[in-house]
Amino acid sequence: MVEYLNRVLHGDTRDLAKRLPAASIDCIVTSPPYFGHRKYTGPSGDPRELGRQATVAEYVRDLTDCLNAVRRLLKPSGTMWLNLGDTYRDGQLLSIPWRTALALQDEGWQLRSDVIWHKPNAMPHSAKTRPTHDHEYLFMFSNTGDYFYDADAIREPHVTFTEASRMRGGRNHLGKRGGTPEVGKNAGNSNLHDGRWDQAFHPKGRNKRTVWSVPLGKFRGAHFAVFPEKLIEPCISAGSPSGGVVLDPFMGAGTTGVVSARLGRHFVGFDLSREYVDIATRRIEESTAGQLRLPRVASEDAG
Repeated sequence: MVEYLNRVLHGDTRDLAKRLPAASIDCIVTSPPYFGHRKYTGPSGDPRELGRQATVAEYVRDLTDCLNAVRRLLKPSGTMWLNLGDTYRDGQLLSIPWRTALALQDEGWQLRSDVIWHKPNAMPHSAKTRPTHDHEYLFMFSNTGDYFYDADAIREPHVTFTEASRMRGGRNHLGKRGGTPEVGKNAGNSNLHDGRWDQAFHPKGRNKRTVWSVPLGKFRGAHFAVFPEKLIEPCISAGSPSGGVVLDPFMGAGTTGVVSARLGRHFVGFDLSREYVDIATRRIEESTAGQLRLPRVASEDAG
C-alpha cells in the first residue's frame, strides 16, 4: 500500500481499485462527474467517462459499479462521503442524487446521513417556472454498522445562549427552575429542570447539523467551480483518524488531496483524465509548499 500513498493515479476507477489491497482505506470522499454536464476527457471523450451515459439509469448503474469497486478497499470501520448534483431535462428535475443513494442502499451500503450543501453564491438562473436551485446533496454512507466517526472533531458553537438563539422570550423556560415543559425525553434531566441549561450541552459544542452553507470553490487551474475545501473538511476530520488514508476515486482538480494533506491524512486519488491527474498533482504540491512531491509516473499503464 505504501507505494500508492499520496499519489494521483491515472485510469478507470474500476481498474485501479483492483491494484490496492483490501481494507486499506479509512474514508472515501468524492464528487463524481454529474450526469449530462461537462466532458473531462477532451473533445473525443472516453467511453468509460461518467456523465456521458445516454440515460439516467445507465449513469446510476455505472456510478454504482464504480463505488462498489472501491468498497473492497474500505475498512469495515470506513465511511464514504458522496457529493452529487442534480440535472434538469425538459424542465424536469431528474432526482439523480437520491436515485443513486437508493441504488447504493440496495447494494448494501448503509446510508447514515443526507447533508444539504447550501451554496450562498450559487449562479443566478433565468428560470421563471421554479425556484433557483442553490443546493446539492452530500451523502454519508458506512461500510458496516460499526464505523469510525469523530463527532467532537466537527462540533459547532452552541447558539442557545447567544443573540442568535430563537428560544428567548416567549418560550419562558431559560434559566428558570421547572421551566422546561417536556415530560418525555427530558423529564429526567435535572439540569434542565433546575434551570441549568448550560450544564446540559456538550462543552465542545453542539453536534454538527445537516445543512452546510459553503460557497462554491475556485481554483485558477480549472475553468469551472471546484469541490470546495470547506465542504469536505468535516468529512475528512470526522470520517478518518489522524494519519489515516483518504481515497477520492474521482480526484478531479485535487481538492481531496489538498485537504487530506493539510489535516494530517494520507490520500490516494484516481482520475480518468490525464490532464486532471497533472492538474491535481501540481495543485497538491503547491498547496504543501513542495513538501509533498508526487510521482509523475502514475498512469494506467504503469505498474
